[in-house]
Amino acid sequence: MTTSAQLLQDLFDRIRQEAATVLDGISEAELAAAPGGNNSVAWLLWHTARVQDAQIADVAGHEQLWTADGWARRFALPFDDSATGYGQSLQETAQVTASARLLRDYLEAVADRSNTYLATITDADLDEIVDENWEPPVTLAARLVSIAADDLQHLGQAAYIRGMQR
Repeated sequence: MTTSAQLLQDLFDRIRQEAATVLDGISEAELAAAPGGNNSVAWLLWHTARVQDAQIADVAGHEQLWTADGWARRFALPFDDSATGYGQSLQETAQVTASARLLRDYLEAVADRSNTYLATITDADLDEIVDENWEPPVTLAARLVSIAADDLQHLGQAAYIRGMQR
């Protein structure tokens, strides 16, 4: 019988797999592509990792890998270390440039940390309220599904841009 933890690990592992597919053989020009002046593939992948890193760290009660493991320094972006991409202008999103290797390594580190945390989840944990700033308050289950949905949506956008380029 599949446990909730295993189901969540499978869901989040699909994020890892989709990101790897988008990054497979990508060029610097493809990473920088932002059709119609919208978000680039690099920004979409960075944002995918940042959202997962920040939100999993919050519910797990640990520091984000972005700061704890020096990813902010390695990316050297002109934003505050707390930036995840949420609410950024197109001018700001255009400033996210990174190599495929750097993006892949950060995405993998985030996926590994998420997997470690998700392995500890019990069914009872899923009903825990993790954010009372919403009505109704947000449970851990709702937050995890929200993270995965956001990440998969952005990975789909990145894959679509890659497909347009080919």
